[in-house]
Amino acid sequence: MTQCERVIDYMRKYESITPLEAMRDLGVYRLASRIHDLKRLGHVIRTEQTKVPTRYGTTTTISKYKLG
Repeated sequence: MTQCERVIDYMRKYESITPLEAMRDLGVYRLASRIHDLKRLGHVIRTEQTKVPTRYGTTTTISKYKLG
């Protein structure tokens, strides 16, 4: 199974994916590149910016990808 196939399957099952989930659950370290590939193949994928806490008590913004 290719990385793109793993990413699209994950999004179908869990509705979205973040870079951390891609690394942890799929071993995909360049999620934005795989999303680009999937879009080029015709998949409609939305990008949402989400704020998440850091271990230092601040927040950072990450991309969350959803089918649709």
